[in-house]
Amino acid sequence: MNRSPSRRRILRAGAASLLAAPFVRLLHGGTARAEGPPAKRLLVYFTPNGTVPSRLWPTGSETNFQFGAGSVLEPLESVRDKVTILKGLRFHNATNHEGGMAAMLTNNGGSTSESQGRSIDQFVASRIGTETRFSSLEFGVQTSAWGGNTQTRMCYSGPGSFVTPDDDPVHAYERMFGSVLGDDAGRLRDRRGQVVDIARTELLDLHRRVGAEERIKLEAHVEALAAMDRGLNETTTCEPGEAPDVGSILSNDQFPTVAASQMDLAVTALACGMTNVASIQMAHTVSPVVFSWLGLSEGHHSLSHVGDGNASGVDDYVAAERWFAERFVDLVQSLDALPDPEGDGTLLDSTLVVWAQEMGDGRLHVCEDVPFVLAGATSCFTGGRFLDLGSRNHSHLLVSICRAFGIQNETFGDPASGTGPIEELNS
Repeated sequence: MNRSPSRRRILRAGAASLLAAPFVRLLHGGTARAEGPPAKRLLVYFTPNGTVPSRLWPTGSETNFQFGAGSVLEPLESVRDKVTILKGLRFHNATNHEGGMAAMLTNNGGSTSESQGRSIDQFVASRIGTETRFSSLEFGVQTSAWGGNTQTRMCYSGPGSFVTPDDDPVHAYERMFGSVLGDDAGRLRDRRGQVVDIARTELLDLHRRVGAEERIKLEAHVEALAAMDRGLNETTTCEPGEAPDVGSILSNDQFPTVAASQMDLAVTALACGMTNVASIQMAHTVSPVVFSWLGLSEGHHSLSHVGDGNASGVDDYVAAERWFAERFVDLVQSLDALPDPEGDGTLLDSTLVVWAQEMGDGRLHVCEDVPFVLAGATSCFTGGRFLDLGSRNHSHLLVSICRAFGIQNETFGDPASGTGPIEELNS
């Protein structure tokens, strides 16, 4: 069935009027974009269930630090000059698995906060993703077996509004390259476009009948639909390559294969200019994934609670965490191996990569001393550093990330957590 162009123009015009409202709020909220923001792209990488602090942190000074033999972060030695390791960050008014997952990228902002309840990826995408085919792309690895809830979601388009990651690399591939994959993909794209049209019509009608608080949420949905419509109707000049072959995406033993495919797709999307913002979510908090490919037999969440008296159990957990660290290194090296399509240097030089976690010591269920690692964005942050920040709300890191993209907000999320960026990052 052909969709009516005139009807589509009408729907887009209605959606545009709604999207103008949050944009105006941003302009008048003190978040003006700086000219020529030095970072061009954002990639968020998430791993769950906290860590073992005694087996994690480097030792030494800011620029003269050493990774402990067999430690979680030791794999980062191969990219040490590309990364900044942040110690001493805590979440404001958040604790435990669910609290940490909800606050990690949002700092629990409400609709009236500067970030409007969005996660950092969605907030940045609202500023640098409006002209790309996809405003953002969310890649997941076994994130949805338990459905969509606070434990399984990290990206938010507004307060309580999840942005669902795609756990299927085949589906993500078809979405990215459907315009060049032939008739079947084209027909599927048309059917999805019809669904977008219907949803947009219903939201436009609903918007006229709800109060101001609900309108903010509806505007976020309309913005998401606009981004989806853009993705369905624009084409790519990138060669699609071979489709992923991952088997069952829910099979425990396929976790590494799915992860590798999702990471490749994320890097491809950034390199091809399909999007400027992407995220890779490795499972979710309380994840029961068994790292069988490492010879382990106990689930990841279970291992995260092993006490120091069980040395072999701690070793198993550290082995799993080192595997996650190795995947982060893979991402960094993949980006660094590609040229920046818009200028000099590599794709990593113009991309800020953020490795985020939802807790510190997983055995204590605390959101204190939560590890974060930054890589890339070399004109914004100097790599090869280990910063011990003592005890500071991580909202300052979220503000620093915004500043890297020329966004001059003073707070991110709950404003009670403090104002301003982490000044040491820019020293």
